[in-house]
Amino acid sequence: MASSTTTHPTHASAASSPDPEHQQPHRLQGALFQPIGDEGRAELVERRLVDAITRGHLRAGERLPSEADLSKSLGVAPVTVREALLALRGRGLVVTRRGRNGGSFVAAHADPLTFAREAVRRTSRLALRDLGAHYAAITGACVRLAARRADPSETQRVRRRMEHIEELDAEAQRRLLDDVQIEIVALSQSARLTREQMKLQAELSPFLRLVAHETENLRRQGAHLAAVIDAVEAADPDAAGARTELMAAETIDALIRIQATG
Repeated sequence: MASSTTTHPTHASAASSPDPEHQQPHRLQGALFQPIGDEGRAELVERRLVDAITRGHLRAGERLPSEADLSKSLGVAPVTVREALLALRGRGLVVTRRGRNGGSFVAAHADPLTFAREAVRRTSRLALRDLGAHYAAITGACVRLAARRADPSETQRVRRRMEHIEELDAEAQRRLLDDVQIEIVALSQSARLTREQMKLQAELSPFLRLVAHETENLRRQGAHLAAVIDAVEAADPDAAGARTELMAAETIDALIRIQATG
């Protein structure tokens, strides 16, 4: 990948049942643990971690980074992280274990699909349409630019990430698709657009996961991304953008159907 692009993300594990305590963090966690800076109050750290858990970027049973690592990555004092974790324990989202293999872990009952369903019920149909339009506009523009700028060897490297997707469990597949979408946008050679895509992907990912709860929908999401990769490799920006917009529209339509059924 060209030097102006963002760093190539860590490859997803090919294991069908990854150990939550030893699993490598996936790309979207990077968007969630960007520095908070001067606004680094405990409430903001708490909100960032709540988003990571309820959106499924930190899964049930998964170990959170240490207080020292969170403090460094979020750009806040350790006492601020400690206060936020105390609040999360009070909300039942995090449990703390002592001992050699201790630390803070996402509570076993933290089900991102439940959180996503609740979010869909709370969100108006108009807001869902607006989310889809925003995602389609930004991501569509990004993949069009990638189709104009990407080298075929870079596209093939992204394609290889998809070769063994069927060997992964459903959750690992969904995470891989998130990472692949970000990698495609990274082929635009724009660090700014890639950062924006990471934020958008983190926002839409819980809804994509909810829709992909049905195996056929998960396969369809994979087929959409494979078609985008084909279009980028063929230097066809119109096809890449159109397929991205179709995927976004189908996702929002599926969410509205879920909302209608309660």
